[in-house]
Formats: sequence, C-alpha cells, structure tokens
Amino acid sequence: MAKQTNIRLDEDVKAAAEDRAKRRGLSLQGYVADLIEADVNQSRAAFMAGAASFLAAYTDAFEAEIGEDRYPGLPDQPAKTGSRDAA
Repeated sequence: MAKQTNIRLDEDVKAAAEDRAKRRGLSLQGYVADLIEADVNQSRAAFMAGAASFLAAYTDAFEAEIGEDRYPGLPDQPAKTGSRDAA
C-alpha cells in the first residue's frame, strides 16, 4: 500500500520538475516517485554487489575460521515435537 509524503520545493525547482514530468508523460507525483525508486534501487544494487564481492574475497577465510557448519549451535536434525513422538 502506497503512503503519502509531502515535500517542499523552490518554485523554480518545482516548475522544472513539472516540465520534466510532462515530457515523460507523468504527473509530478509519478516523476518524483520514479526518481526516488531509481535512487533506492541503485543504492540497493550497489550494496548487494559490494556484499557479494566481500563474501567472494573472504570465503576461504570464513570457511577456515568457521568450517562447514553454517549454523553453529543448531542441531543437525530438526527437533521432534508433537503427539506422534510422545507414543
């Protein structure tokens, strides 16, 4: 569900944004929403690329330190629960 957000713009900036929105066939609201979404997605993609690069660079070190157990402290088998196990 979309949420409403209010922003304040200088008159000149608003006029320029309305012009750009019109050229793209968008409302000012749609234009601003597209700009914000593009910025968020670009930031997310850059973070994920950096995280993947970091993990690739240090995989051997992690495996040497931690070993194959990716979830230390958890049992190898799921815990048995429920009435079937009580019998």
